[in-house]
Amino acid sequence: MDRVPFLSMVFMAISCVVGFAIPVILFIYFRKKKHADISPFFVGFTIFMGMVMTWEASIHRAVFGSTFGVNLKNNIMLYALYGGLMAAAFEEIGRLIAFGFILRKKYRDKNINACMYGAGHGGLEATVILGFTMISNLLLSFTINSGNISDVLGRLSGDNLVQFEASIKTLIMSPSYIFLLGIFERVFTVIIQISLSVLVWFAVKRRKFLFVIAFLLHFAVDAMSIIMAGIHMPAILIELILGIEAALIAVFVRNIYVLES
Repeated sequence: MDRVPFLSMVFMAISCVVGFAIPVILFIYFRKKKHADISPFFVGFTIFMGMVMTWEASIHRAVFGSTFGVNLKNNIMLYALYGGLMAAAFEEIGRLIAFGFILRKKYRDKNINACMYGAGHGGLEATVILGFTMISNLLLSFTINSGNISDVLGRLSGDNLVQFEASIKTLIMSPSYIFLLGIFERVFTVIIQISLSVLVWFAVKRRKFLFVIAFLLHFAVDAMSIIMAGIHMPAILIELILGIEAALIAVFVRNIYVLES
């Protein structure tokens, strides 16, 4: 069997380290440089775990375990609509809960706490999606290159076997640079997560219409990402578009932050 290129594994390791480093760097920056409170960071962690990793993930498992879910995935526009709405609903409602009921009183005086919350929310997402995914990829790559993958394949059947074989093919055939693109994706996504947190923060404090803007932006970014992946747009182009989206959203939100502070 073919092997996973050594350079691919090096890039996986680099991406893995970055995935775990992102929340640490963000925490230190907002705490030491901007004097944000500590609690909003961990509230962001907790809300992401509860709303996204638990509740949203449970609904996804139920939906995609049904015939309706299979049909949904086969229609790229409906899938984008579903994915964008689910992500926007759970994450933005999570922010409302955090800012409206948990981070009250003394935390409201520091607007930078909105960024600290976003750092926790987006930082944990980076660790889960980039860090742990790359650990999984590395372990599978070592198994492939050691020649023991046939033992694993022999214990699988049906859809599990098909999916596992697809994962193996992806690791072997993908250009090595692909495993670095996740770093850019997570950096851009964290920028968006922090920006959306600022919008909901000021929505709770005084400008309720900003919640609608945050919801629509979140929906649009996620839905567009699903569509671009669904039509097999080159990965580099997808990340470029995501970077442009992140920059535009960040500039828009920074102006609001300055005006409202």
